[in-house]
Amino acid sequence: MTAPSPPTNSVAAQRTSVVVVGAGPAGLTVGNILRAAGLDCLVLETETRRFVERRPRAGVIEEWAVRGLERRGLARNLLERAQPHTECEFRFAGERYRFAYTELTGRHHFIYPQQFLVTDLVREYADVRGGEIRFGVRDVRLHGLDSGRPSVSYVCPDSGERRVVTADFVAGCDGARGVTRASLPPGRARLARHDYGVGWLALLAEAPPSSDCVVFGMHPRGFAGHMARSPEVTRYYLQCPPDDDPDGWPHERVWAELRQRLGAAGAPPLQEGRLIEKRVLDMHSYVVEPMTFGRLFLAGDAAHLTAPIAAKGLNLALHDAFLLGDGLVARLTTGDDSGLSGYSDTCLTRVWDYQEFSQWLAEMYHGTASGDPYRAGAALARLRRLFSSPVAAAEFAERYLGARTTG
Repeated sequence: MTAPSPPTNSVAAQRTSVVVVGAGPAGLTVGNILRAAGLDCLVLETETRRFVERRPRAGVIEEWAVRGLERRGLARNLLERAQPHTECEFRFAGERYRFAYTELTGRHHFIYPQQFLVTDLVREYADVRGGEIRFGVRDVRLHGLDSGRPSVSYVCPDSGERRVVTADFVAGCDGARGVTRASLPPGRARLARHDYGVGWLALLAEAPPSSDCVVFGMHPRGFAGHMARSPEVTRYYLQCPPDDDPDGWPHERVWAELRQRLGAAGAPPLQEGRLIEKRVLDMHSYVVEPMTFGRLFLAGDAAHLTAPIAAKGLNLALHDAFLLGDGLVARLTTGDDSGLSGYSDTCLTRVWDYQEFSQWLAEMYHGTASGDPYRAGAALARLRRLFSSPVAAAEFAERYLGARTTG
């Protein structure tokens, strides 16, 4: 719940146009857009710079999102280093099926680990554009969001003093467990949540990719996924119970299960390597409506979480950030508030489109392992339709790439 007023035992308040809470892709993109327009802002982050620049997360970026970064001068390293992907591969019933989505749409995916993008955005914001950012802050609180003069207070990690920053607007970009979402007034937000009833064991392996594209394996033992992250590191997923213990998955068990679930006629053997990350993801999604509350605007996982079934989370965060950054610039430089007034509705249109696609795809991924013959049969029917119906293939490619609307 929002604190009613700033604390009285703090140092004199600082003044800025926008306080951005959270130094992830959404927050840093908003900050960069503001700095490019010559506007002052402050980014607050509870973790260290080293931590946020090394935290492994998503890696699939849709082409419209890359073009949006490029237009804002934020994609130079990405365009030089990212791997373009034009196909994916489905493996089911012991066979391999290549799906060439670029041939159908003229668009492709970029593979660029999120920590690389965050590193680029931090450097551009702080080192190039002179943006103010404070890492390692503690006990962030929001005040006066319904007033024309909101503020954010935090404890400085160096001095231990509580500091107050007043602003015109607050951008809540601090994720699912952040303070901004927790500060929403009771009764002002609707939270829609969906649980998929499964977990994914998320793995990072020090091993070169075993395929030149993303691979999805649908197997009676459960879903498996293969996604390149770099020439030396590969992301894998294994479907598991949502409360599973990652320690129950030693090296040999992981690789044996991956070999079985990703096995198919003519498939090359997996390139095995040391597992450098193991964690179980509770597969669920949620949407907060609306995404605005007074002078607070939520973006990214603070407003909506999309399970990594369709690799949509990072892309939605960037879409929010483009709209929010541009809307704030228009409001603060010309007084045009049309972008901010339409922000929530415009964002949620894409959010719900991606949520629905993720739900559809989840049934195709998990149905064969459900133990329900009806669900298994329906999942296989969906898979076969992709390779027998040009209309179904084109529809899937469009949704998989987020190509229905531009960024």
